[in-house]
Amino acid sequence: MEIYGLKTCDSCRKAIKALPQARFVDVRSEGVPDAVMAAARDTFGDALVNTRSTTWRGLDEAARRGTPEALLSEHPTLMKRPLIADGDRLFLGWTKDVQAALGVT
Repeated sequence: MEIYGLKTCDSCRKAIKALPQARFVDVRSEGVPDAVMAAARDTFGDALVNTRSTTWRGLDEAARRGTPEALLSEHPTLMKRPLIADGDRLFLGWTKDVQAALGVT
């Protein structure tokens, strides 16, 4: 199991604490493997881009009109976090539904 996110993200910290067996991958320094990103885009579509983030608010209108692929490639911190890969299953965010699906109580 891998958790893709940022060390400074509170949701990522909660996921790391609840899933100690998972390997944490910092998207700022290591990025997300192309295959995982492609699967995440197919699964979550536009929801993969966090439009409430500080990074998003700092983009101009022209940059915001880019495709999710281009935005996430250029600004990996725009990804909604955490992205959790558990085998062939993907989860986005740290909601109660995600926690229940992963068996976290």
